[in-house]
Amino acid sequence: MPTQALLPILLLCVLLLQAQGGHLRRNKMKSMPLPPKEIQICEKRFKIHLCRSTCTEDRDCQANNMCCLSFCGRICMNIL
Repeated sequence: MPTQALLPILLLCVLLLQAQGGHLRRNKMKSMPLPPKEIQICEKRFKIHLCRSTCTEDRDCQANNMCCLSFCGRICMNIL
């Protein structure tokens, strides 16, 4: 392939990369954290002793539990 054809191919590749947002923007998108999920109001009735197990998000709770909002704050409550 003649060297004269390499320059337009390289230029085309650079332009396509810029049209997709560039390599820097793509790396930033991968490292951005997800926005926090909104805490919902507890739908089930719960025992008062659950007010001791506070949380800020679902991952603070054990398996099969979710973080929800009650009269005593955010608590971990069983979803089953």
